[in-house]
Amino acid sequence: MPVVKPFRAVRYDEEAAGPLAALVAPPYDVISPAERDEYRARSPHNVVHLTLPDSEDEAARLWREWLSSGVLVREEQPHVWALEQDYVGPDGIPRTRRGLVASLSPEPYETGAVLPHERTHAGPKEGRLRLLRAVGAQLEPIFLLYDGPPPVSFGGEAEVEVEGTRLRRATPVDVADFFADRRLLIADGHHRYETALEAGLDIPVVLVSTSDPGLTIFPTHRVARRVGDLSGTEIERPAGQLPSVVLYRGGRWFLLEGDGLDVEVVEAAGPEDVTYTPSREEAEAAVDRGEAEAAFLVRPTPIDAVFERARRGEVLPPKTTYFYPKLLSGLLFHPLD
Repeated sequence: MPVVKPFRAVRYDEEAAGPLAALVAPPYDVISPAERDEYRARSPHNVVHLTLPDSEDEAARLWREWLSSGVLVREEQPHVWALEQDYVGPDGIPRTRRGLVASLSPEPYETGAVLPHERTHAGPKEGRLRLLRAVGAQLEPIFLLYDGPPPVSFGGEAEVEVEGTRLRRATPVDVADFFADRRLLIADGHHRYETALEAGLDIPVVLVSTSDPGLTIFPTHRVARRVGDLSGTEIERPAGQLPSVVLYRGGRWFLLEGDGLDVEVVEAAGPEDVTYTPSREEAEAAVDRGEAEAAFLVRPTPIDAVFERARRGEVLPPKTTYFYPKLLSGLLFHPLD
């Protein structure tokens, strides 16, 4: 069963580090090279100096310097934290997503305690493992889902607030007992989870209930350079919710038939040289610009379907889910000691 517990976080001291708005950033794997430069320029203490460093040695040096100078300080006691994120989704609807920040001891997928839903690649894991070992801390949390209501109430005065994100200590709460008989599904962070598992180290996690009103999966559309002679039943450009998988090529829209989730139908079609975008407009524009032969427009994957497949030990195609917003990096760090 999952081992979830409080942890003694390391946090920025804003008096020494500067305003938190200049220090936080999105997760490392969604930051472009240009965005990396922008975040690094915001502050010499921005978290991107650690999560996307010039080298692992540079990140380790900065971590030690920031701790010794008081830029980073460690909590006196272990805590679980209540996290709330206000956001406006790609659909234009404002929401608040709520979760708990805690520490998790990773277990092999074979135990069934923590379930993956997407395939991973070796390269990203190797780079994260080198950084983890050099710095001696987990720098970013991963995003997990569980069934059932949360063990704490949300709201109350925030102790940390930045960019629509609010944090407060939720301790005392017996998270070890609450999560002992629950299966956890990795929503975002498969590579980081597997890196922590390989290293035998605990990892910070944000645990969100599948019944949370602010939890929404958005679609990730596929853009393919080559699709062969693939076609389907021609339709008018769909307005609003898609009726099924829609293939866009040559200025025309086609309905694709197939079994399974939309992302499985696309994978079965065998597109080549695929990239991904959450924007339907951008997917179609890439085809219109001649950068791709076709775009596959898909519907959001239902959370229940993701959990069901994971329980059966099945993994889904890459980018099956698009959870928005991403978690902010730089709020809480998880030392290895």
